[in-house]
Amino acid sequence: MGKLKMITAICSVVLFAAATSTMAQMPNPYGPNINLATAKKVAEAAAEEAAKLKINVVIAVVDTGGQIVYLERFDVAQWGSIKVALHKAKCSVQYKRPTKALQDVITKGNVQYLTLDGVSALEGGELIIQDGKIIGAIGVSGSSSAQDGEAARAGAGVVK
Repeated sequence: MGKLKMITAICSVVLFAAATSTMAQMPNPYGPNINLATAKKVAEAAAEEAAKLKINVVIAVVDTGGQIVYLERFDVAQWGSIKVALHKAKCSVQYKRPTKALQDVITKGNVQYLTLDGVSALEGGELIIQDGKIIGAIGVSGSSSAQDGEAARAGAGVVK
């Protein structure tokens, strides 16, 4: 019975290492925190994309520590999307990757990531990168995860 536990443990480590290699974090270092003016521009671009998609969303922008800098909720967006948008943004900045990367890994059966604190395996969280450094993240929630992701990428894309 002890050998079975050892084999199971080794297989788990190998699977975790393989999954981790397919979902590498962004190499970008953290930079200075996003400021309010930039956060508003990011949210505005995401809101414009959401309007084009005809979706009602909540948009959350966080700094490098995952602290809320700006939040916008469309008038008829569901209340639950506030926490989801914030969670997506925090997850993205904490794990230095878009939340779609986590969604893709979970979809492939690597469910061990669901045990990590703060993981949101739903598309819609994107890093905000300025001059090669992570300055924050945006989270969008309220529609399908694919549409949330489109709006989040539009927002993050205004910062260079």
